[in-house]
Amino acid sequence: MSKPKLRNDCFALPPGVDWTPVDEALARLKADMRCVVQPHVVPLEAALGRIASEDILARRDHPPFANSAVDGYAFAHADMVAATGDMPLAPQRAAAGDAGFTIECGTAARILTGAMVPGGCDTVVLQEDVEIDAGRVRFEPALRRGANLRARGEDLRSGDVVLRVGARISSGDIAMMASCGVDVLSVYAPLRVGVLSTGSEVVPHGSTPEPSQIFDANRPMLLSLLEQLRCSPVDLGHVCDDAGDVARVLDAAAGQVDAIVTTGGASAGDEDHISAALQTAGRLRTWRVAMKPGRPLALGVWDDVPVFGLPGNPVAAFVCALIFGAPALSVLGGGAWREPRGFEVDAGFEKDKKHGRSEYLRARIGADGRAEVFASEGSGRVSGLAWADGLVCLGPEGRQIKPGDRVRYVPFSSWGLV
Repeated sequence: MSKPKLRNDCFALPPGVDWTPVDEALARLKADMRCVVQPHVVPLEAALGRIASEDILARRDHPPFANSAVDGYAFAHADMVAATGDMPLAPQRAAAGDAGFTIECGTAARILTGAMVPGGCDTVVLQEDVEIDAGRVRFEPALRRGANLRARGEDLRSGDVVLRVGARISSGDIAMMASCGVDVLSVYAPLRVGVLSTGSEVVPHGSTPEPSQIFDANRPMLLSLLEQLRCSPVDLGHVCDDAGDVARVLDAAAGQVDAIVTTGGASAGDEDHISAALQTAGRLRTWRVAMKPGRPLALGVWDDVPVFGLPGNPVAAFVCALIFGAPALSVLGGGAWREPRGFEVDAGFEKDKKHGRSEYLRARIGADGRAEVFASEGSGRVSGLAWADGLVCLGPEGRQIKPGDRVRYVPFSSWGLV
């Protein structure tokens, strides 16, 4: 089976488009993303976090038989009405795992939680609500038919769709599938995403930098972020500002990954070699997104592999990876386009928000339930990423925000991060 591919012009913008609003950029990106990985079959115990590649059907009713929800006594509801809650006890007892049996009309049988309801019975009375005397059971005849009983298939029916194609499988999904007989299922292969950092000023952590160099924060940050997004991250290392070296690394990466994320070199400067390499290959689309932090995104295709060129500043790279990378990579891996879930909270800060760009402020919820924002909005202040537990997301309209005003807060957990 050949590997699915994206169109070479999948990142193209309409003629004349310059600054692109965030919502428009996301809508265009969403429209052009396609799954690029293949399905394969795995056992249920290996399915956590994977994406279903087809609808999963229940293979058995759940519950597979009518059973008792309580310890008590099973009987036919019609007999209760006739006997006014006073009937003889059958000699049999029903316990969980026992084979089924049928009792005589007009009698009641002792039953324990989870046991198969005896034939001829359709109601269970709690043991706390009965009196036992001389082989007879007595209780108030006020129960509805079917009380304290789990009907066969009341949760799931054989043949029901229990999981839709594109759903990411949770532990709850695994419990549901196990209960209705699913033991193997078809899922997409994990999306292999390469991470490449660029820049002659950057050195890997653990090395000895020159006075003019900085440690590479982007690559370990993005590798860990991708792991939390349930991708299979591939470390492509670091490359200095050399067009030939950049091209050689991209050539090597294209044969081992399904998508590439780079940081740095995404704009149009003299040393922006990611955008230059993609331009030379004829597959570059530079998006100038009206957002802060961020703006330049170098989106392209290198040897049929999509490339997401993120800004070099760590905060901008992180925000762009969440806003654009997370939903796009989900679709490339066979999943749904995931919209982060935010909620309105009171602002615990002041800000004069100018018109024109959407802004994403590193934020956390304070003890008073208000959104606090990091003291500096600088894209290089990486300490703000460790301080924050989410983002305050402000639209393009201008606003004068004061404490107590409502703002939209999106926790990092909405993207699956910890």
